[in-house]
Amino acid sequence: DDDLDDATLHAKSLFDAGEYRRAAESLSVDASETAPTSSAKGRRRFLAAGGVASSDPSIHPPSPQLDAFGICLRAYALYLAGERRKEEEIVELRDPLERTSVRNAYLTQLSAELYDYYSAGSLDPFGMYVYGVVLKESNKSPTGTSTAATKFHSSEGTHTPTAHGVFIESLLAFPYNWSAWLDLSQLCIDDPSIHPDVEDSLRPISAHWMYHFFCVHVFLENQANDNAIAVIDRLIHGNSDDMPDRGMFVRSPYLQSQLAVAHYNMRDFDSAQSLFSTLAGRDPNRLDSMDVYSNILYVKEDRVALSQLAHRAIRIDKYRPETCCIVGNYYSLRGRHERAVVYFQRALKLDRTYLAAWTLMGHEYVEMKNAAAAVEAYRRAVDINPRDYRAWYGLGQTYEIMNMLLYALFYYRRAAALRPYDARMWCAVGGCYLGLDRRADAVRTYERAVSSGDGEGIATRRLAGLYQEDGDAEGAARCYLRHLELRYQAQRAPSSPDSRVGTPGSLEGSIDDVINQVRVDAPEAEALLYLAYYYRDNGEYETAGMCCSRLLEYPGPEKEEGKALLREIRSRMDRRGGSVRRGNAGVGRRQQTPETPQGEAELMGESMETSGRSSFEFSP
Repeated sequence: DDDLDDATLHAKSLFDAGEYRRAAESLSVDASETAPTSSAKGRRRFLAAGGVASSDPSIHPPSPQLDAFGICLRAYALYLAGERRKEEEIVELRDPLERTSVRNAYLTQLSAELYDYYSAGSLDPFGMYVYGVVLKESNKSPTGTSTAATKFHSSEGTHTPTAHGVFIESLLAFPYNWSAWLDLSQLCIDDPSIHPDVEDSLRPISAHWMYHFFCVHVFLENQANDNAIAVIDRLIHGNSDDMPDRGMFVRSPYLQSQLAVAHYNMRDFDSAQSLFSTLAGRDPNRLDSMDVYSNILYVKEDRVALSQLAHRAIRIDKYRPETCCIVGNYYSLRGRHERAVVYFQRALKLDRTYLAAWTLMGHEYVEMKNAAAAVEAYRRAVDINPRDYRAWYGLGQTYEIMNMLLYALFYYRRAAALRPYDARMWCAVGGCYLGLDRRADAVRTYERAVSSGDGEGIATRRLAGLYQEDGDAEGAARCYLRHLELRYQAQRAPSSPDSRVGTPGSLEGSIDDVINQVRVDAPEAEALLYLAYYYRDNGEYETAGMCCSRLLEYPGPEKEEGKALLREIRSRMDRRGGSVRRGNAGVGRRQQTPETPQGEAELMGESMETSGRSSFEFSP
């Protein structure tokens, strides 16, 4: 501040007070002044681009005496003044199409002025950051001419500064500007084609820890959670295995929260809850990412912990979007959906771009059977972030409820494109194909879901039913057996850290272990009954009897059918003198076919291989 002149200090004071337009005007030429010849070229470009002349009292060109700090301060103040006015206009409009057409009125003027300074090399790293923001917003606006660059034509030729290129220049000069990293990451997420250029341009600072933070953020946004966890682990523990606690960020709250979010995205709710609980204990006044923590508690139906989190968030800051989201989840878990909507709407009043609130509010409207409001909420979510697969899935779910299956199929496929390894997405697509009587497409889709790790067994059961209806007994039996394996692995997972849930063929025990030890609920009873008939028809009476014996423990209608089938099997065995004939079922007895060269691959089918990924919990 000691090096700043009086005019710049005055403008900075106005900026700190939130009077952005006054701050910008204090660094502009007076109305009575004539634009200097040194800026005539930029002034002509500005007027040709549709700007206002200096005689217009709206805003005047910048003062010629500005240094790099003054240029940055004026540009940023003018940009914020335009953003404030844009938000005010959006609030006054009711038509969604009109809302999307509102733009920052100063973007064209700022683009022209900052281009002049950029060409002359007068921008410092922060000035280049502001220029990058202006280019980014200009290309997003309805009148933007391209998605990556703003072109200026002059007698000297054509130069095309791109938003990501300007951000990179700013970061190479000053890599500690996290805001620039965030804006650059958004460009990378929206336009994957710039990834090679960004990676190559940032190579000089690729070893910098800020670059690694940037990579973590991009990985999480792109659902590359394993990569994010690997980078976070390196930042926390360092590169040495002998000194695992010598990393630079052993106790970084931000990295701990990102690690928890990565586990949440992978549906490892126990690990995510443990990390968030530790983080909340270390920093009890933290609200950042606590809305994700509330989602985990919601999914696990932990009412006590969610209530405690909601009360603590209200004590810390009642008017934070995260607080409103936490309280909304609390009311939703209690079944008070109208009250939950009130808090999600309050979060959006505080921040209308708060993506989680739009998506969760859509979920609540679905629970309230208000399909029109749910569609509007989900559409606002995808407008904010087109890569939000939860909102696309919600749109598909809403249209499916309205029995508009073609619309539902379109949105489900959009969600599946964003989450190709999520079996839940493919199950939803398959359900639409079935509703449209496209059985062949449904079978292929369910097979894709199975290969993507159908941890919950939804696709496996539906595929078994389709095979059964088509008369493919072996295919149906293979699916039902795989479902039992998945359930057996899932119940072993908490006590067996080495078990790989969702990967058939990874069990050390035999099929006998699966049948005898799996917990029997309605889906398992259906599978056991079908397998009992299948093994009986193929002469594997011992295995068929084993399936029937498990059905005797289930209190449903399958119990009586299993009891009758067991008597029939014993009668057949008695007629054969107690001998057991082994048929060529091709399903189940892996250890009894050593001469079969295909082994487990033939048993389960190559299409049953999974990636070990599980599906996403959609509420919320």
